[in-house]
Amino acid sequence: MTKTIGILLFDGVEELDAVGPWEVLAAWCAFWPDDGWRVTTFTVDGGPVTAAKGLPMVPHHGAADVGAMEIVLHPGGQGTRPLLKDPDHLDRVRAWAAAAEITTSVCTGSLVYAAAGLLAGRPATTHWGSLDTLAELDPTIEVRPDDRYVDDGDVITSAGVSAGIDMALALVARLATPERSAEVRRYIQYDPAPPH
Repeated sequence: MTKTIGILLFDGVEELDAVGPWEVLAAWCAFWPDDGWRVTTFTVDGGPVTAAKGLPMVPHHGAADVGAMEIVLHPGGQGTRPLLKDPDHLDRVRAWAAAAEITTSVCTGSLVYAAAGLLAGRPATTHWGSLDTLAELDPTIEVRPDDRYVDDGDVITSAGVSAGIDMALALVARLATPERSAEVRRYIQYDPAPPH
């Protein structure tokens, strides 16, 4: 049975926060379907959104019809700021996390998780410019300023923007194999120094 990775989109989402992991995960799912995963995008109401730098984005689903998600990915961006104070959104995030095997974030998506209480007593990271905010939202969080991503079992957070690519490759390694992650990295020709 195919398992689902859902990437949330919302107004003000940082483009690469969503599209970087999408590229990694979609390449994996497209070229190695026998691994048993698919990736999709969704918004709360199923409608299109405008990303932080003006890119229009159209989701595959709304939250009501996306179905079961074994992995949920919450990107960051300026659009997270109002979400931190939106009780309905925080309730949705808690529900998605409770139903998922792994809850992941990129950049300031981790601020939303902190506001929802999902990072209490856990190690986590976020964009360098929001590390203090992460600590203020929940002083019990062990903030990791130097980590590209932090895998704490059922919750994985990553640092800003391009760090989501590293996190997604690590997710492929965890869900499949390190060798598969290396194959995906080679396909997308992602060659940072040092490499993932």
